[in-house]
Amino acid sequence: MAQPLPKTLLIGSCEPFSGKSAVVLGLMRQLVSMGLSLRYGKPLATSLDDLVDPHTGRDDTQTCDDDTKTCVDDDVQFIGSILKLGDEQLLPSLQALNVDSALARLLTGELEQQARLALEAVISQLQASSAADLVLLEAAGSLQEGMLYGLSLVQLALGLQAPVLLVHPWSDARSVEPLLEARQQFGDLLAGVVLNGVPPDEVNSLRAELVPALERVGIHVYGVLPRSPLLRSVTVEELVGRLNARVLCCQERQDLLVETLSIGAMNVNSAMEFFRRRRNMAVVTGADRTDIQLAALEASTQCLILTGVGEPLPQLINRAEELDVPLLKVEHDTLTTVEVIERAFGHVRLHESVKATYAIRLVEEHCRFQPLLERLKLAVPV
Repeated sequence: MAQPLPKTLLIGSCEPFSGKSAVVLGLMRQLVSMGLSLRYGKPLATSLDDLVDPHTGRDDTQTCDDDTKTCVDDDVQFIGSILKLGDEQLLPSLQALNVDSALARLLTGELEQQARLALEAVISQLQASSAADLVLLEAAGSLQEGMLYGLSLVQLALGLQAPVLLVHPWSDARSVEPLLEARQQFGDLLAGVVLNGVPPDEVNSLRAELVPALERVGIHVYGVLPRSPLLRSVTVEELVGRLNARVLCCQERQDLLVETLSIGAMNVNSAMEFFRRRRNMAVVTGADRTDIQLAALEASTQCLILTGVGEPLPQLINRAEELDVPLLKVEHDTLTTVEVIERAFGHVRLHESVKATYAIRLVEEHCRFQPLLERLKLAVPV
C-alpha cells in the first residue's frame, strides 16, 4: 500500500523576485511557533552555489542528477539556518536550473516522460515526509519556469492537487492580470495571494478598496506587504561581483547593505545637501571628482564607486579607511555602472540575517494566515 502524502502547500509567484522567500520565512516562523512539524524544500534549485557530496565533501558541479550528491538550494539552507530547522527537515532539490541541464533535457525530446518521472520523484519525496504536519514546497520564479524539468508551479499543483499560495508584486490595478491568469490555470487550487512591494502610503487604501474587489473575483488576499528599502537592498559584495570592481580598501566591509543610489555629478555644495537627505547609499562618481568623493564619505555612504580613468588620491583612500567605507574602482562609465546597480536592487536573494529578521516582522504585522491554516486543516492557535 502506498505511503500517504502529507499536507502540502506550494508557494510560487507569477514573476521572479516577487518576495517568495520573505513570505516563506515569515509563514514558517509562525508555523514553527505553533509547534507544527514542517518540511521545506525547492524541487527545482534556482539558487545553488555548491553541492555536497557525502563521500568527498564539497563539489561545485552544478547538477542534481547524480544520486550520490545531496542538492539543497541556497535559499532552503538559509531559511533552515534562520529557523534552526534540522537537516532532516530540509528537502533536497531534485534538479538544478542551469543552461547545461536545460539544454540536455531539451535535446532528449522526451519531455512528457521526464515530467512524469519528475512528479513521481516529488511524490516519493513527500511520502518519505509523511510524518510532517505540513510540507512547504517553493516553486521557481514564475508559473512556467521549470517546465523543461516537469517541476513548474503549474505542473506541481496539478500533479499533486496541492493548494497554491502566490506572492505577487503590486503597483496598480493592472497588476491583477497575472493573478487572473493564475486563477484560470489553478482553479480552486489557488488558495490565495500575498501582495508585495506596495508603496507604504497606499497599503491602507489597497486593503480597503482593492482587496474586497479581488475577493469578489475569487482571489483571496492573506496580506499586503509595504515596499521595503531594506529587503530590496544589495550588499557591497554583490555590487563588487556585478561590476567586476576592484576593492581599494575595507575589503572586510563588503557585507554592508546598500539601499539607495546617488550619482555625484553636481557641484560639491549641491552634492553635500543632496547626500544629507539620503541613507545607506552607494555613491557613483568620476575618479577625478575628489571634492564629491570626500563629501560622500561624510554622509550615509556604504560604498563609494569610482568610474573613468585615473586612480584616487592617497588622502581619499586614507579617509575611506578611517570611516570604514569600501572604495571601489570600475572600468565602466558612470551610466553603465548606474544601470548595473539599479538592476541589482530588488533582484537579489534574501541571504542576510538582518533582512530575515525584518521579513519575519513584516509578515507578522501585515499578513493574516488563519484562513489558510483552516483550509489546510491545520490546528489554528486559540
